Amino acid sequence: MELSEIVEEVRYFLQERDWLKYSPNDVFIHLIEELGEIGKYLLFLSEYKKEEQGHKEPPKEDMTREFAQAFSLFLQLCILLDIDLEESWRKEINIMRERFPTNNKQI
Repeated sequence: MELSEIVEEVRYFLQERDWLKYSPNDVFIHLIEELGEIGKYLLFLSEYKKEEQGHKEPPKEDMTREFAQAFSLFLQLCILLDIDLEESWRKEINIMRERFPTNNKQI
């Protein structure tokens, strides 16, 4: 599936539920919350946090859902701000290729 197709599917999903009414600020804060959930998984994976320290480890099989939720909210934010993420990414990757050239020409 192309990114543009995913964006359109998210846009339709949001329209069906009347969720385009939410402000970019609210969506951004919700995105940060979901990124924090991903951070919780990472803290357990690196063993910075452990259950024996009194923390509750989230189920590892749910981590992919947190990534999908964050991705969806990121796309929602782009939709609300009328940002063409695909076009922006294409421009940015070219800038990054110039800024950070590789020494290995086989990549």
